[in-house]
Amino acid sequence: MNKRTVAVFTGNRAEYGLQFPILRAIDRHPDLDYRLIVSGAHLDANFGHTLEEIRSDGFRIDAEVKIEMDAGSLFSTAQAIGSGVIEISKALAKLRPDMMVVYADRFEGLAAVIASSQMNIPTAHVEGGDLTEGGALDDSVRHAMTKLSHLHFTTNQQASNRILAMGEEAWRVHTVGFPAIDLISEGRYAGSEEIVQRLGIDLARPIVLFTQHSVTTEFDQAISQLQPSLDALELLAGDGVQIILTYPNNDAGGRQIIEQLKAFAARKVPNTQVHRSLGRHLYHGVLALAKNPEMRVACAGNSSSGLKETPAFHCPTVNIGSRQEGRLRGKNVIDADYDKTAIAQAIRECLFDDDFRALCRKAENPYWLGDAGPKIADVLARTSLDATLIRKRMTLKGEVRDGWFR
Repeated sequence: MNKRTVAVFTGNRAEYGLQFPILRAIDRHPDLDYRLIVSGAHLDANFGHTLEEIRSDGFRIDAEVKIEMDAGSLFSTAQAIGSGVIEISKALAKLRPDMMVVYADRFEGLAAVIASSQMNIPTAHVEGGDLTEGGALDDSVRHAMTKLSHLHFTTNQQASNRILAMGEEAWRVHTVGFPAIDLISEGRYAGSEEIVQRLGIDLARPIVLFTQHSVTTEFDQAISQLQPSLDALELLAGDGVQIILTYPNNDAGGRQIIEQLKAFAARKVPNTQVHRSLGRHLYHGVLALAKNPEMRVACAGNSSSGLKETPAFHCPTVNIGSRQEGRLRGKNVIDADYDKTAIAQAIRECLFDDDFRALCRKAENPYWLGDAGPKIADVLARTSLDATLIRKRMTLKGEVRDGWFR
């Protein structure tokens, strides 16, 4: 029996870190082989140029698809989606995969799912059905990707329920959990000695890991939304807290945030360091320090990782602003507005409130089911690639009962 080939698309560093367990599971499955398509911020030095991270993980890159974008405006995002559809379709025409896997809610992923679905390539979407109602375009993109895709792998039952409420057939929807936790549960991240060596961190002092992205519907406010966070972090750094800042995604407004971070780094504020990207291995390693009750570690910003990954490490988190509004979260998360005092106070609570820290160590992880990667690979291997898969049906009849459509 010939192996079924599965194209996997990745457009940025965070997405790749979440896809790693899926790629690994496909690579290990006896009936599957992957074709890795790399695009977006992976090919942009301004955002860390993460191709080497992929190669160092042992994965073969089968296609590099350049998508031009200056991360400055929504016009450039629209242009990037259009050029992405064209270039990704060319790659798919060459690779001729049996199936395609796309992830989450990024504009690059939207381009990929448009290209694959319109080429009648059975497409699997991971992490559909989630909610982020805080002003980013993520929800609209994610739900559009869901309706274009043929198989759905969700991180939680609430997400599955929403996909079913969109009229998707139940057999297409699989609740598998959050793939990144596969690696976390295996302890595949940097240890404390490596963290000290590479980041120069003093483990005896508090540590804050910070990432703040733009809110795409408010990208013109990216700098004003970031500044209170930087002011709060500088205040904490003055008290001896060690601050690790990383670059944002390449969304509209991302370039403005990067320029602000460069200016912050140029000031050489004591106890602060700015990185384009830590990489999954080091990023998770820093969060994992929170497992030790003796260490005072917190995550802050508005990245989805603060809600989805930190519970696995019992790491206290400050979620800043509206970007992640509506997303499922654990009890380890404190919300703060764009306000210097509120942000600093919330971070201090994460670092120094022993009652809250104890709560975080006991809090349940709403995204943990286990073995998400192998579950996804198994479904990809056994699903029949036929007209039934491609020909989607709407389960909602639209009948009017008691004045409502059902």
